[in-house]
Amino acid sequence: MANGREIVVITGASGGVGRATARRFAADGARIGLIARGRHGLEAAAREVEEAGGEALVLPLDVADHDAVESAAASVEDAFGPIDVWVNDAMVTVYAEFLDIEPEEYRRATEVSYLGMVWGTRAALKRMVPRDRGSVVQVCSAMSYRGIPLQAPYCGAKAACKGFTESVLTELIHHKSKVRVSMIQLPGLNTPQFTWGRTKLPKQTMPVPPIYQPEIAADAVHHAAHHKRRQIYVGYPTVMNILGERIAPWILDRYLAKTGFKSQMTEHPLDPRGHDNLFEPVEEDRGAHGPFDDQAKGFSLQYELAKRRGLVLAGVGASAAAAGVAAAAALRNGR
Repeated sequence: MANGREIVVITGASGGVGRATARRFAADGARIGLIARGRHGLEAAAREVEEAGGEALVLPLDVADHDAVESAAASVEDAFGPIDVWVNDAMVTVYAEFLDIEPEEYRRATEVSYLGMVWGTRAALKRMVPRDRGSVVQVCSAMSYRGIPLQAPYCGAKAACKGFTESVLTELIHHKSKVRVSMIQLPGLNTPQFTWGRTKLPKQTMPVPPIYQPEIAADAVHHAAHHKRRQIYVGYPTVMNILGERIAPWILDRYLAKTGFKSQMTEHPLDPRGHDNLFEPVEEDRGAHGPFDDQAKGFSLQYELAKRRGLVLAGVGASAAAAGVAAAAALRNGR
């Protein structure tokens, strides 16, 4: 932490969760390296960071390019100092049935959403491990545990992210490293992902309801970066999906086969303007929010409890202890 100000790198920072996360860290006065392909969105994000009291370095690049990510990490440390937090959020996808996705489309989505996270993690750990400090946060999804129809590239990449991260965690633990790596498992969010992801569906895409605002995810990223948390679940749909997959995955198979197509499409025709950022960025600023503000929740009780799990567990323990004392007293009194 240079001069008391945290040094942060965020990939996918031009929109959605990455954009909201940049604002969250900027509120602490952080110095932030902003990585994405689209310069318009990055420059707008930089303005928001500086307006919030932080400092920004704009780094337009493709996270699928390992050398570019490594160079960006070096640029951040040259400009600001040693990196304290690295957030991997960049993603692209294709909304379509698997057999309608061409091999080059699938490869591209995987290289950005999975390998981009791997390259970001590598660039961060190369610097953090020798210093024995720092935090890497992987922005994952309930789909890390449970795949859904029409999103095979994204589901596959997020499942791979989880497996990769668990492997790296065990290596860090083996070496008794103080560097932390955390995962954030997210529900459906109101982000521009649904207005610029490549789609072959007949209607405008949407997140599976209930929908949450990206600021909840951004707060979870910020919390994970500063607390010893292996994983944080955000939103009760995430918890239910993960539990359902562990208990009765065959029921989820049939439920999603029945509901998963309609729940990911609105009744509106596709927006023809720039609805495709798979190979090239959409060169306009679309901010953190998608078009679902009227449906999106700005609060998650489940997440607030998860964030304060120590207090919650302490409260449960105290209640259990009090009940035990009361029961013992009742027995002594012959009740």
